[in-house]
Amino acid sequence: MGARINGTELEWRERGSGDAVLLIHGFPLNSAMWGAQLTALSTDWRVIAPDLRGFGASELGSPDVALGMDLLARDLAGLLDHLGIERAVVCGLSMGGYVAFEFFRQFRDRVRALVLCDTRAGQDPVETQRARGTLAERVTAENTIDPVIEGLLPKLVSSRTTRRNPGVVAMVRAMMQEAAPDSVARALHSMATRADSEPLLRTIDVPTLVLVGSDDVITNRGQAEMMARGIRGARLEIVPGAGHLPPVEQPEEFNQFLNQFLDDLPANALPAPPLLAY
Repeated sequence: MGARINGTELEWRERGSGDAVLLIHGFPLNSAMWGAQLTALSTDWRVIAPDLRGFGASELGSPDVALGMDLLARDLAGLLDHLGIERAVVCGLSMGGYVAFEFFRQFRDRVRALVLCDTRAGQDPVETQRARGTLAERVTAENTIDPVIEGLLPKLVSSRTTRRNPGVVAMVRAMMQEAAPDSVARALHSMATRADSEPLLRTIDVPTLVLVGSDDVITNRGQAEMMARGIRGARLEIVPGAGHLPPVEQPEEFNQFLNQFLDDLPANALPAPPLLAY
């Protein structure tokens, strides 16, 4: 499906009916990573998996507009408007988690619940910011994302997945190869300069599930535990045998945790008043 949203052509996958679940993909992937969730959740939920601006089948838009997390969040709010959805469970993985944080920051009253998968709240350390910038410059200069694929793919999936399920690795590689160099370079810069969401954790007052692969070397269990401690009442689940992409590597286990969380949600009532900080 597609429509002109927030000044650019956005595409998304959608299945099911009922209350909405918004699935936000990671970098440099697209909505295809949520294939197993679109199937598993759609019997009870309206599941929407967009291609973020510049990825999958969605257009990048004007080169003069920074591909920031704030813009991506506004795109998703516009998509919900287009679909007539007032509130949704917002689920983001990795970069999608950064977008989920920004969506909560801007549109808190539209978030019924949060699912934060293999992501982190804090900003990148300075050395990581520099590395992202250097990699972005190389992608632009060489007009290829091959350096990103070769450096990132071995970290995205666990060694167990690589040994036992090479088809998953091939699928992830194919998704990465679909990404355009300009989109990848701009996303790298935007991730390096994203807002620090650690102060946001204590203000999150919706049901929250934190998920992480047991073998994730990009955003590890310690970072997930920190987020879960910082969010009042958050639930933490570890997906065994998965690296950075549990929805793809271990979909049955991931779906079990996600389904249980969704089943336990209270009715889709109005959000509670925001927490007061003194």
